[in-house]
Amino acid sequence: MKKTMLFTAILAMAASAASAQSKGGRMLNPDKPEDALEIAKRVQCGEADGKPAVYHWAGKVYSRVQGEPDRHLFNGEGMNIRQCVSVDDPKRGKGWRLVSREIMLYLDPKTNEIVRQWENPWTKEVVEVFHIANDPVNQRPQFPIGTDGKPYKASFRREGRWIFQPFEAPLFYQNVLQGDYQDYVGGKYHAMEIFDFAYEADEMLNTKNATAYPIVSWVRISDWMPWMKMRGRQGQMVFNAMGNKLKGYDELPKVLKDEIALNYPAYTAAPPGDDMRPNATTWTEFKKHVDSQRAAERKK
Repeated sequence: MKKTMLFTAILAMAASAASAQSKGGRMLNPDKPEDALEIAKRVQCGEADGKPAVYHWAGKVYSRVQGEPDRHLFNGEGMNIRQCVSVDDPKRGKGWRLVSREIMLYLDPKTNEIVRQWENPWTKEVVEVFHIANDPVNQRPQFPIGTDGKPYKASFRREGRWIFQPFEAPLFYQNVLQGDYQDYVGGKYHAMEIFDFAYEADEMLNTKNATAYPIVSWVRISDWMPWMKMRGRQGQMVFNAMGNKLKGYDELPKVLKDEIALNYPAYTAAPPGDDMRPNATTWTEFKKHVDSQRAAERKK
């Protein structure tokens, strides 16, 4: 029985590969470094340099404070617009890098309207909401050979028609809103971002398809946002959202397109392929915002 099942599976894979070849494509093999890298590119971007890809996600934002129930603080609507560009390395081969910019809006959990002013339920202070708008959010180049000399390998897991690709990003680095002595007194930015991609194997692996359209879930566990003015209070924020890669910018929800048109016009396109600016975060962008406000106050 086991031999029959194995033989049937081999025949199915052979038939799928033959079908792809007959239609002008081929089936990518996740076990080959070059193909695994191409799959990762198809997940993140598209089939050609300079062709943008747009991800959308929506979900909820909670507080977590020891000794009290979690609070549903906001809903969220987010997007990222990106492109991948080819890069070459004499030792590591042909690869690609991603350049992008992203937005996430905080929405009222009952009305789903954009929140501009927010009454902090712990301090009772009314604060200005500083929505996530990071430009750029770029990635290091990816190659078939890693910096350690080992072949590229991604964490793919296939189950029937689906391929799953989990990715965790533990973050622990200097908070730009703190001083120069964080190694001694704390104040580091501490968070974890979790991205879980799922996509149909036939669509992703068959190169006759110019690109593929994965589903993504995103979780972030982090410190309080700086604009909340929590002044070091104990607690965390939990973001939970799901979304997918869209066919184009026009498929974004109206609330995002309207806000981008009003306040973030650059976010209709990805950064240029040769963008080498340092990455932006909520903390770096909020610091710029506060510094600008303080400078304006001094001029009065």
